[in-house]
This record gives sequence, C-alpha cells and structure tokens, in this order.
Amino acid sequence: MNNYETVFILNPVLSEEQMKDAVKKFIKVLTDHKAEIINEELWGLRKLAYPIQHKSTGFYNLVEYKATPDTIAALETEFRRDEAVMRFLTVSLDKHAVEYNEKRRKGAFRKDKKKAKEEPVS
Repeated sequence: MNNYETVFILNPVLSEEQMKDAVKKFIKVLTDHKAEIINEELWGLRKLAYPIQHKSTGFYNLVEYKATPDTIAALETEFRRDEAVMRFLTVSLDKHAVEYNEKRRKGAFRKDKKKAKEEPVS
C-alpha cells in the first residue's frame, strides 16, 4: 500500500450539512476499498485562484491515506460522477512527504506568537 494525499474542492452552493455528507461519502469509498485514513482536514470555504464553473469560492478538503492504485481509480471515478466536486488532485507521497505531513500535523511549523515575543532581539 502506498501513501496518497487528495485535495478536492466542493461547490460553494452546498449547505454545510451537504458538504459534510459528500466528504463522508468519499471517505466511505476509501474505507470500502480497505484504505487506511491517516488524516482528514476540512479547510473550509476559500477563494479560488481562478473561477471554476463560474464560481469564485469552494469548500476545500484534504484526505491523507494509505491505499492501493485501484482504490485511487475508484475514488477518482466517484469524484467525476459527483456534480458537487469542482476539482480534485491526488498525489502519491514519498517518504519525505509522509515525514513532513507528520510534523505538520503535530504543529512543528506553526508560528507561535508567544515564542517570538520571548526571544531576545540581538
């Protein structure tokens, strides 16, 4: 099983409940194909870099998981079938990306304002 990360953008017209149901549906596709979910993040409603389907915002979601290549094919088929999905991108992660994601989840890259204030200025 390989490590993968998928980011997908859902239509901003969806209600909060519809958006969460869509995310659950895609997670279920992964778990039905015996994928192991490592991390799931809802980034919320964000502005798009360019309009997609005449929309300027979308609900961003990230899922990190371990799966087989045939699982990816099934997931992407579901993305294509669902009209709520505006865009999606699946990336295979190497060992360095997996290590980086673990550190990011633990908060190693957050800029803490308290630490910045405590450090003496030279």
